[in-house]
Amino acid sequence: MSAELVRRARDVQKNAYCPYSKFRVGAALEAADGRVFVGANVESASYGLTICAERMAIGAAVADGARGFSRIVVATDVDPPASPCGACRQAVGPKTERRWVLRDLLPDAFAKATLTR
Repeated sequence: MSAELVRRARDVQKNAYCPYSKFRVGAALEAADGRVFVGANVESASYGLTICAERMAIGAAVADGARGFSRIVVATDVDPPASPCGACRQAVGPKTERRWVLRDLLPDAFAKATLTR
């Protein structure tokens, strides 16, 4: 895992807006072309409107034209890292590293190929 990606995820984690859960999350997403995009979670009193750090980083990347991604680091303050939610998959905690392959977390995922069946 790239120490630079971990550093970037930790740095942006400090900017998380989480007045309700106090659960700070930062993400650093590496595009296939090497660019790095970051995101922090932004909470709403209506949890369903909360934006996860991972989705924030993906949105920033897509808005800048990136379409292919090689890896993501997600930083939280829990040890060991909590199991990822279904919308976002968290990969690293403050002292412990856990790695997952997306297909193991979401087997039989609904994907573009599903639409052409």
